[in-house]
Amino acid sequence: MDVRDWQEGLEVDDVLLVRSVEARAERDGGDCLRLQLGDRTGTVSAMLRDVDDELRELCAAGRILRVRGRHEVHPRHGRQLRLTALRAADDDEYALDDLLDGPPRSAEQMESDLRELLVTVQNPWLRQLLDVVFGEGSELWRIYRRAPAAKYYHQAYRHGLLEHCLTVAQAVGLVSATFPGVDRDVAVTGALLHDIGKLEAYTTDPRAIDLTDAGRLQGEIPLGYYRVRRAIEDLPGFPEPLAQAVLHIILSHHGALEHGSPVVPCTREATLVHMIDNLGGKLGSFDRIEKELPAGAAWSSFDKAIGGGAYFAARAEPATDAAAA
Repeated sequence: MDVRDWQEGLEVDDVLLVRSVEARAERDGGDCLRLQLGDRTGTVSAMLRDVDDELRELCAAGRILRVRGRHEVHPRHGRQLRLTALRAADDDEYALDDLLDGPPRSAEQMESDLRELLVTVQNPWLRQLLDVVFGEGSELWRIYRRAPAAKYYHQAYRHGLLEHCLTVAQAVGLVSATFPGVDRDVAVTGALLHDIGKLEAYTTDPRAIDLTDAGRLQGEIPLGYYRVRRAIEDLPGFPEPLAQAVLHIILSHHGALEHGSPVVPCTREATLVHMIDNLGGKLGSFDRIEKELPAGAAWSSFDKAIGGGAYFAARAEPATDAAAA
Protein backbone atom coordinates (compact mmCIF):
# COMPACT_ATOMS: atom_id res chain seq x y z
CA MET A 1 0.00 0.00 0.00
CA ASP A 2 1.31 3.47 -0.87
CA VAL A 3 2.21 5.72 2.05
CA ARG A 4 -0.35 8.34 0.97
CA ASP A 5 -3.11 5.72 1.39
CA TRP A 6 -2.21 4.74 4.96
CA GLN A 7 -5.06 5.23 7.42
CA GLU A 8 -4.93 6.02 11.13
CA GLY A 9 -4.17 2.86 13.08
CA LEU A 10 -2.90 0.83 10.12
CA GLU A 11 -0.50 -1.97 11.05
CA VAL A 12 2.35 -1.47 8.60
CA ASP A 13 4.70 -4.05 7.14
CA ASP A 14 6.39 -2.36 4.18
CA VAL A 15 9.63 -1.36 2.47
CA LEU A 16 10.54 2.34 2.73
CA LEU A 17 13.44 4.60 1.84
CA VAL A 18 15.25 6.57 4.55
CA ARG A 19 14.91 10.12 3.18
CA SER A 20 16.68 11.90 6.03
CA VAL A 21 18.04 11.30 9.53
CA GLU A 22 18.30 13.71 12.45
CA ALA A 23 20.26 12.74 15.55
CA ARG A 24 18.90 13.98 18.88
CA ALA A 25 19.98 13.68 22.49
CA GLU A 26 17.42 12.51 25.06
CA ARG A 27 17.10 13.97 28.52
CA ASP A 28 18.61 10.87 30.11
CA GLY A 29 21.71 11.26 27.95
CA GLY A 30 20.82 8.55 25.44
CA ASP A 31 20.80 8.97 21.69
CA CYS A 32 17.78 8.88 19.42
CA LEU A 33 17.19 9.26 15.70
CA ARG A 34 14.29 10.95 13.94
CA LEU A 35 13.82 9.36 10.53
CA GLN A 36 11.89 10.54 7.51
CA LEU A 37 10.78 7.42 5.66
CA GLY A 38 8.95 7.36 2.39
CA ASP A 39 8.02 5.97 -0.98
CA ARG A 40 7.18 7.78 -4.23
CA THR A 41 3.81 8.92 -2.84
CA GLY A 42 4.71 10.43 0.51
CA THR A 43 6.69 10.41 3.74
CA VAL A 44 6.23 9.52 7.39
CA SER A 45 8.37 10.27 10.44
CA ALA A 46 9.63 7.67 12.90
CA MET A 47 11.60 7.88 16.13
CA LEU A 48 14.25 5.42 17.26
CA ARG A 49 15.56 5.44 20.83
CA ASP A 50 18.55 3.79 22.52
CA VAL A 51 20.50 3.96 19.28
CA ASP A 52 23.80 2.13 18.96
CA ASP A 53 26.37 2.28 16.16
CA GLU A 54 24.90 -0.71 14.34
CA LEU A 55 21.42 0.80 14.28
CA ARG A 56 22.79 4.21 13.26
CA GLU A 57 24.54 2.65 10.28
CA LEU A 58 21.46 0.63 9.32
CA CYS A 59 19.30 3.78 9.28
CA ALA A 60 21.63 6.10 7.35
CA ALA A 61 20.03 8.35 4.75
CA GLY A 62 19.54 6.50 1.48
CA ARG A 63 19.16 3.07 3.08
CA ILE A 64 16.14 0.95 2.20
CA LEU A 65 14.42 -0.72 5.15
CA ARG A 66 11.74 -3.30 5.78
CA VAL A 67 9.74 -1.76 8.63
CA ARG A 68 6.90 -2.82 10.88
CA GLY A 69 4.83 -0.61 13.12
CA ARG A 70 1.60 1.30 13.63
CA HIS A 71 0.68 4.38 11.62
CA GLU A 72 -0.65 7.31 13.64
CA VAL A 73 -1.59 10.88 12.69
CA HIS A 74 -0.65 13.42 15.35
CA PRO A 75 -2.77 16.61 15.30
CA ARG A 76 0.36 18.76 15.42
CA HIS A 77 3.21 16.66 14.08
CA GLY A 78 1.36 14.81 11.33
CA ARG A 79 2.15 11.28 10.15
CA GLN A 80 4.14 9.09 12.51
CA LEU A 81 5.14 5.45 12.38
CA ARG A 82 5.48 3.76 15.76
CA LEU A 83 8.18 1.25 14.88
CA THR A 84 8.18 -2.24 16.31
CA ALA A 85 10.80 -3.81 14.02
CA LEU A 86 13.09 -2.94 11.13
CA ARG A 87 15.86 -4.49 9.06
CA ALA A 88 17.66 -3.91 5.77
CA ALA A 89 15.35 -4.75 2.88
CA ASP A 90 16.36 -7.56 0.54
CA ASP A 91 16.87 -6.64 -3.12
CA ASP A 92 13.89 -8.73 -4.24
CA GLU A 93 11.52 -6.95 -1.84
CA TYR A 94 11.25 -3.64 -3.69
CA ALA A 95 11.58 -1.76 -6.97
CA LEU A 96 13.64 1.42 -6.54
CA ASP A 97 11.36 3.51 -8.76
CA ASP A 98 8.48 2.78 -6.35
CA LEU A 99 10.44 4.46 -3.56
CA LEU A 100 11.88 7.51 -5.32
CA ASP A 101 9.83 10.70 -5.53
CA GLY A 102 9.71 12.34 -8.94
CA PRO A 103 8.04 14.89 -11.21
CA PRO A 104 4.58 14.32 -12.70
CA ARG A 105 5.99 14.63 -16.22
CA SER A 106 8.61 12.28 -17.62
CA ALA A 107 12.16 13.50 -18.11
CA GLU A 108 11.78 12.76 -21.83
CA GLN A 109 8.73 15.03 -22.10
CA MET A 110 10.45 17.82 -20.17
CA GLU A 111 13.53 17.56 -22.38
CA SER A 112 11.32 17.84 -25.46
CA ASP A 113 9.66 20.95 -24.00
CA LEU A 114 13.07 22.40 -23.18
CA ARG A 115 14.31 21.91 -26.76
CA GLU A 116 11.20 23.71 -28.04
CA LEU A 117 11.86 26.62 -25.68
CA LEU A 118 15.55 26.90 -26.59
CA VAL A 119 14.84 27.50 -30.27
CA THR A 120 12.73 30.54 -29.36
CA VAL A 121 15.82 32.37 -28.02
CA GLN A 122 16.92 34.54 -30.93
CA ASN A 123 20.08 36.22 -29.61
CA PRO A 124 23.04 34.26 -31.08
CA TRP A 125 25.30 34.89 -28.08
CA LEU A 126 22.71 33.60 -25.65
CA ARG A 127 22.08 30.60 -27.90
CA GLN A 128 25.80 29.78 -27.71
CA LEU A 129 25.79 30.13 -23.93
CA LEU A 130 22.74 27.92 -23.59
CA ASP A 131 24.30 25.31 -25.87
CA VAL A 132 27.25 25.02 -23.46
CA VAL A 133 24.83 23.79 -20.78
CA PHE A 134 21.96 22.24 -22.73
CA GLY A 135 23.68 20.94 -25.86
CA GLU A 136 22.74 17.30 -26.33
CA GLY A 137 26.40 16.26 -26.17
CA SER A 138 27.19 18.43 -23.16
CA GLU A 139 28.40 16.74 -19.97
CA LEU A 140 26.71 19.54 -18.03
CA TRP A 141 23.38 18.64 -19.60
CA ARG A 142 23.72 15.02 -18.47
CA ILE A 143 24.17 16.21 -14.87
CA TYR A 144 21.54 18.97 -15.09
CA ARG A 145 18.93 16.56 -16.42
CA ARG A 146 19.18 14.33 -13.33
CA ALA A 147 19.85 16.92 -10.61
CA PRO A 148 17.42 17.74 -7.78
CA ALA A 149 16.15 21.29 -7.23
CA ALA A 150 16.39 21.17 -3.44
CA LYS A 151 17.08 19.02 -0.41
CA TYR A 152 13.56 19.25 0.94
CA TYR A 153 11.19 22.12 0.16
CA HIS A 154 10.36 21.73 -3.54
CA GLN A 155 11.28 19.36 -6.36
CA ALA A 156 13.69 17.52 -4.06
CA TYR A 157 14.00 14.55 -6.38
CA ARG A 158 15.68 13.28 -9.54
CA HIS A 159 14.97 15.61 -12.53
CA GLY A 160 13.70 18.25 -10.09
CA LEU A 161 16.09 20.95 -11.31
CA LEU A 162 14.99 20.43 -14.89
CA GLU A 163 11.34 20.54 -13.87
CA HIS A 164 11.74 23.70 -11.79
CA CYS A 165 13.91 25.72 -14.19
CA LEU A 166 11.86 24.68 -17.22
CA THR A 167 8.55 25.72 -15.66
CA VAL A 168 10.04 29.03 -14.47
CA ALA A 169 11.50 29.70 -17.94
CA GLN A 170 8.25 28.78 -19.70
CA ALA A 171 6.28 31.14 -17.44
CA VAL A 172 8.87 33.90 -17.85
CA GLY A 173 8.68 33.54 -21.62
CA LEU A 174 4.91 33.93 -21.58
CA VAL A 175 4.82 36.85 -19.12
CA SER A 176 7.58 38.71 -20.99
CA ALA A 177 5.12 39.48 -23.77
CA THR A 178 2.72 41.12 -21.30
CA PHE A 179 5.04 43.78 -19.87
CA PRO A 180 6.83 46.27 -22.15
CA GLY A 181 10.57 46.69 -21.85
CA VAL A 182 11.40 43.08 -20.90
CA ASP A 183 14.12 41.44 -23.00
CA ARG A 184 12.58 38.00 -23.41
CA ASP A 185 15.80 36.30 -24.52
CA VAL A 186 17.70 37.56 -21.47
CA ALA A 187 14.86 36.65 -19.10
CA VAL A 188 14.42 33.11 -20.48
CA THR A 189 18.18 32.50 -20.47
CA GLY A 190 18.45 33.74 -16.89
CA ALA A 191 15.50 31.57 -15.85
CA LEU A 192 17.07 28.44 -17.31
CA LEU A 193 20.43 29.18 -15.67
CA HIS A 194 19.38 30.79 -12.38
CA ASP A 195 19.77 27.62 -10.28
CA ILE A 196 22.71 26.06 -12.10
CA GLY A 197 24.82 26.38 -8.94
CA LYS A 198 22.78 23.50 -7.53
CA LEU A 199 24.77 21.15 -9.76
CA GLU A 200 27.62 21.60 -7.28
CA ALA A 201 25.63 22.54 -4.19
CA TYR A 202 23.68 19.26 -3.86
CA THR A 203 24.56 15.61 -4.04
CA THR A 204 23.01 13.71 -6.93
CA ASP A 205 22.17 10.38 -5.30
CA PRO A 206 18.35 10.42 -5.60
CA ARG A 207 18.01 8.20 -2.52
CA ALA A 208 19.59 10.75 -0.13
CA ILE A 209 19.85 14.33 -1.37
CA ASP A 210 22.05 16.58 0.76
CA LEU A 211 24.23 19.67 0.55
CA THR A 212 27.81 19.13 -0.58
CA ASP A 213 30.77 20.73 1.17
CA ALA A 214 30.88 23.33 -1.62
CA GLY A 215 27.16 23.99 -1.17
CA ARG A 216 27.60 24.59 2.55
CA LEU A 217 30.82 26.62 2.30
CA GLN A 218 30.04 28.74 -0.78
CA GLY A 219 26.32 28.54 -1.51
CA GLU A 220 24.46 27.77 -4.72
CA ILE A 221 24.32 31.39 -5.95
CA PRO A 222 28.11 32.01 -5.97
CA LEU A 223 28.65 28.54 -7.44
CA GLY A 224 26.19 29.30 -10.22
CA TYR A 225 27.63 32.75 -10.89
CA TYR A 226 31.19 31.47 -11.30
CA ARG A 227 30.11 28.58 -13.51
CA VAL A 228 28.25 30.86 -15.92
CA ARG A 229 30.97 33.53 -15.72
CA ARG A 230 33.55 30.94 -16.80
CA ALA A 231 31.32 29.70 -19.62
CA ILE A 232 30.92 33.27 -20.89
CA GLU A 233 34.67 33.87 -20.74
CA ASP A 234 35.15 30.82 -22.96
CA LEU A 235 33.02 32.49 -25.67
CA PRO A 236 35.34 35.14 -27.16
CA GLY A 237 33.56 38.37 -28.01
CA PHE A 238 30.57 37.78 -25.76
CA PRO A 239 29.10 41.27 -25.16
CA GLU A 240 29.79 42.48 -21.63
CA PRO A 241 26.38 44.20 -21.16
CA LEU A 242 24.69 40.93 -22.11
CA ALA A 243 26.91 38.99 -19.71
CA GLN A 244 26.10 41.46 -16.96
CA ALA A 245 22.35 41.12 -17.56
CA VAL A 246 22.41 37.32 -17.29
CA LEU A 247 24.79 37.20 -14.33
CA HIS A 248 22.69 39.76 -12.46
CA ILE A 249 19.69 37.44 -12.72
CA ILE A 250 21.68 34.59 -11.16
CA LEU A 251 23.02 36.78 -8.36
CA SER A 252 19.68 38.34 -7.46
CA HIS A 253 17.13 35.60 -8.01
CA HIS A 254 16.50 35.02 -4.27
CA GLY A 255 15.26 38.60 -4.19
CA ALA A 256 16.67 39.84 -0.87
CA LEU A 257 19.99 39.96 0.93
CA GLU A 258 18.57 38.07 3.91
CA HIS A 259 17.53 35.24 1.56
CA GLY A 260 21.06 34.73 0.26
CA SER A 261 21.23 37.03 -2.77
CA PRO A 262 24.33 39.29 -2.69
CA VAL A 263 22.31 41.91 -4.62
CA VAL A 264 18.60 42.61 -5.08
CA PRO A 265 16.95 42.53 -8.52
CA CYS A 266 17.72 45.80 -10.32
CA THR A 267 16.43 45.05 -13.84
CA ARG A 268 13.06 44.12 -15.28
CA GLU A 269 14.37 40.71 -16.30
CA ALA A 270 15.87 39.93 -12.87
CA THR A 271 12.70 41.06 -11.12
CA LEU A 272 10.56 38.88 -13.37
CA VAL A 273 12.74 35.79 -12.87
CA HIS A 274 12.79 36.29 -9.10
CA MET A 275 9.02 36.61 -8.89
CA ILE A 276 8.32 33.55 -11.05
CA ASP A 277 11.05 31.53 -9.31
CA ASN A 278 9.47 32.34 -5.94
CA LEU A 279 6.05 31.35 -7.28
CA GLY A 280 7.41 28.09 -8.70
CA GLY A 281 9.06 27.21 -5.41
CA LYS A 282 5.91 27.87 -3.40
CA LEU A 283 3.68 25.88 -5.75
CA GLY A 284 6.23 23.06 -5.66
CA SER A 285 5.89 23.12 -1.87
CA PHE A 286 2.14 22.57 -2.21
CA ASP A 287 2.89 19.44 -4.27
CA ARG A 288 5.21 18.18 -1.53
CA ILE A 289 2.75 18.96 1.25
CA GLU A 290 -0.16 17.22 -0.48
CA LYS A 291 1.90 14.06 -0.92
CA GLU A 292 2.51 13.98 2.82
CA LEU A 293 -1.12 14.40 3.86
CA PRO A 294 -3.12 11.42 5.09
CA ALA A 295 -5.88 10.22 2.79
CA GLY A 296 -8.90 12.51 3.00
CA ALA A 297 -7.12 15.32 4.88
CA ALA A 298 -7.75 18.77 3.42
CA TRP A 299 -5.49 20.89 5.70
CA SER A 300 -1.80 20.50 6.44
CA SER A 301 -0.05 21.59 9.60
CA PHE A 302 2.11 24.74 9.53
CA ASP A 303 4.71 24.59 6.77
CA LYS A 304 7.74 26.88 6.85
CA ALA A 305 8.01 27.16 3.07
CA ILE A 306 4.56 28.71 2.63
CA GLY A 307 4.29 30.36 6.06
CA GLY A 308 1.10 28.62 7.13
CA GLY A 309 -1.08 25.60 6.63
CA ALA A 310 -2.00 24.50 3.11
CA TYR A 311 -5.62 23.86 2.11
CA PHE A 312 -6.65 21.47 -0.66
CA ALA A 313 -10.31 22.02 -1.51
CA ALA A 314 -10.55 18.89 -3.66
CA ARG A 315 -9.74 16.80 -0.59
CA ALA A 316 -12.37 18.45 1.62
CA GLU A 317 -15.34 16.33 2.63
CA PRO A 318 -18.50 17.42 0.78
CA ALA A 319 -21.07 19.05 3.01
CA THR A 320 -23.92 16.77 4.06
CA ASP A 321 -27.51 17.75 3.38
CA ALA A 322 -28.04 18.37 7.08
CA ALA A 323 -24.96 20.59 7.31
CA ALA A 324 -26.04 22.49 4.21
CA ALA A 325 -29.47 23.08 5.71
